[in-house]
Amino acid sequence: MSGLGDSPLGRAARYPEQYDPKLLFAVDRGEQRRRLPFAGALPFVGVDLWTAYELSWLDRTGKPQVAIATFSVPADSPRLVESKSVKLYLTGFNLTRLDGDLTVAKTLARDLSAAVGATVDVALSAAEVNGGLPLADFAGTCIDALSVAAVDEQPVPQALVAAGDVRDETLYTRLFRSVCPVTGQPDYACVQIAYRGPAIDAPGLLRYLVSFRREAGFHEHCVEQIFADVWRRCHPEKLSVYARFTRRGGIDINPWRSSHRRLPPAAVRTVRQ
Repeated sequence: MSGLGDSPLGRAARYPEQYDPKLLFAVDRGEQRRRLPFAGALPFVGVDLWTAYELSWLDRTGKPQVAIATFSVPADSPRLVESKSVKLYLTGFNLTRLDGDLTVAKTLARDLSAAVGATVDVALSAAEVNGGLPLADFAGTCIDALSVAAVDEQPVPQALVAAGDVRDETLYTRLFRSVCPVTGQPDYACVQIAYRGPAIDAPGLLRYLVSFRREAGFHEHCVEQIFADVWRRCHPEKLSVYARFTRRGGIDINPWRSSHRRLPPAAVRTVRQ
């Protein structure tokens, strides 16, 4: 498999005029996961939910068609696919004549599945229905108004503390930011932590989450690191971490990792998406 230096990230790109599945650039999940503090099987399952807002192709008469596409990439796939390569790949559909929505969806599913090494579910929806997702905040308690003890230059898992009676609680922040590991461009997200276990100190959790502000990592990797740190330091019985990132290049990526369920609650689009 090629390294990140071979990816289209951070490079000037000539946008393709015809469909080409070879444009998809896969990234091995294993390298980052070997840095997580787990021996053997990972304690989470999940999915990466992608929304592509700039999908267009030509029908057989040459008339342009548009749709919003959603991709569900299983977290147990051996590879993820780099987002700029997906944008280039989708651009290749723009001047390509295809039979209709079903053909487009099947083509996307086939190519993305081959790239990541697992079955990717694809759905298309009309632009006027907004991808089928309601505009809403995350469920739970927003912790953004809390004070933090320090503003850190790198992730501080030691800020995570849990104690006291077991509770079921959902907390979220809109203040998350990380950076692309190749280009250094900022990535913004709402991040939700849902758990059952000893009460997590909310100011400490907020301090930890905003400490990713300079951290270089793909969206999927950041969510898995958050899951790993909360799981190891707070010892919950159950834990789910869900991040909905703002779009770049007409695509948003929304990773979900959970100790006990494969799919997140009903998906929403946050206000910034």
